[in-house]
Amino acid sequence: MPISKPRSDGATPNLQAMAERLAFLTGHLAKVRLERLLAGLGETEFAWEIIDIGVKVAALMSEEIIKRRLSLTGGADRVILPGRYRGDIEHLSNHFGVPFVRGPDEIADLPAFLGRAGEPPDLSRHDMRIFAEIVDAPMLSVEALVARARTLAAAGADIIDLGCLPETPFPLLEEAVIELKAQGFLVSVDSASTDELSIGARAGADYVLSLDENTLPLAFDHKAVPVLIPSTPGDLDSLGRAIEAAQRAGVAFIADPVLDPIHFGFAASLGRFIEARRRWPEVELLMGTGNLTELTDADSSGVTAVLAGLCSELQIRNVLAVHVSPHTLRTIEEHDIARRILFAAKNDGALPRSYHPGLLQVHDRKPFTASTEDIAALAAEVRDTNFRIMTAEDGIHVFNGKGHAVAKDAFELFTGLGVEADGAHAFYLGAELMKAEIAWRLGKRYVQDEPLAWGVAAPAPETDRTRLAEAGHTLRAKKER
Repeated sequence: MPISKPRSDGATPNLQAMAERLAFLTGHLAKVRLERLLAGLGETEFAWEIIDIGVKVAALMSEEIIKRRLSLTGGADRVILPGRYRGDIEHLSNHFGVPFVRGPDEIADLPAFLGRAGEPPDLSRHDMRIFAEIVDAPMLSVEALVARARTLAAAGADIIDLGCLPETPFPLLEEAVIELKAQGFLVSVDSASTDELSIGARAGADYVLSLDENTLPLAFDHKAVPVLIPSTPGDLDSLGRAIEAAQRAGVAFIADPVLDPIHFGFAASLGRFIEARRRWPEVELLMGTGNLTELTDADSSGVTAVLAGLCSELQIRNVLAVHVSPHTLRTIEEHDIARRILFAAKNDGALPRSYHPGLLQVHDRKPFTASTEDIAALAAEVRDTNFRIMTAEDGIHVFNGKGHAVAKDAFELFTGLGVEADGAHAFYLGAELMKAEIAWRLGKRYVQDEPLAWGVAAPAPETDRTRLAEAGHTLRAKKER
């Protein structure tokens, strides 16, 4: 229920009695768009009002301005600040006695941020363990293995898997397991050699991979949890015999029906996972995703999303991920955000959409933050000579107080900018326009002076949102001259 629209008697409508009351702070230029978007949400589980703080754009909204101009007469329960607000929100919360939170950078993202009940989605939880395999472990020193393990753990890995290579000695296996355990890592060892698995288990490995009904007895003498596979590729019956043997022995275990590459049994292997879950509804399962992510020339984020969705539906709570090919550089990060998105969506009984853009690396669901009409209205308000660059469905928009141009090719715009004698400004505009064209052609979001967002494929640099942004490149150049 909006409360920003006055009644005919000039009074403000009452908030819904039991609903949380949200106050959205904004500037002149965004107020109409914000009101239109919130009204378009229809009936919500929260009530809302919009407060124009008296500045043109959110970037000019300072802590002192808010303290001086804001009056929360509507009794708000929370105040939502624009995402690009630069200031300490804790100071504002303490000053007004009401929680202040920073919303999304763009108005277009508010529906996803708010969700049904006005809260951003909770991605802090998941129910999937990521085994991250170091495939060339025998070729690395213990120091290098520890460094690699730290990188993988920072990316989201829960268990560091030491991959042993056929016909390749691993003389440092015992030392590597001991050191990784000493450093606080959970460790697994994956090998076709029972000797290497025994060495890893004796050294304290938490898991040993690729045991079958014939090699399972190795696990009876150690605390390591075995990951069981069929003794014959594709044979679920042999996997079943290994499961029964482990259950009789009272040994905890995980079963892996094995996912095969496309054109080498992929469809049938999907069927095995479905059948395995039907046969053994309570058994812990593992899926190795590398046969798809590594062996398919496709962006791994989409492949990972689909496989994580299958794991979510089948309650497969363990995945083995591997990075060998350069195109899977961020595979652990992709698995990490995928498990969080799928967990949240499953709990909500919802599609895995609008939870997080981490797997939307090449395209964006909402590439344009404003319509052509929105940009035209904004351009009409601008009086200064500073160039604004935005994108919409019809192309790249460049405007200031002197004019407004649109093109699909960044080079077409340069002749009308009049910056031929200003090298720094020309360079800046060239870089921004080329960035805008790349975004427009790919269907990505472009925001002036901000890096393009590539999801977890290329994490954006950290920014301090408690401080105002530094002057832009061209302004700095002018001050230095």
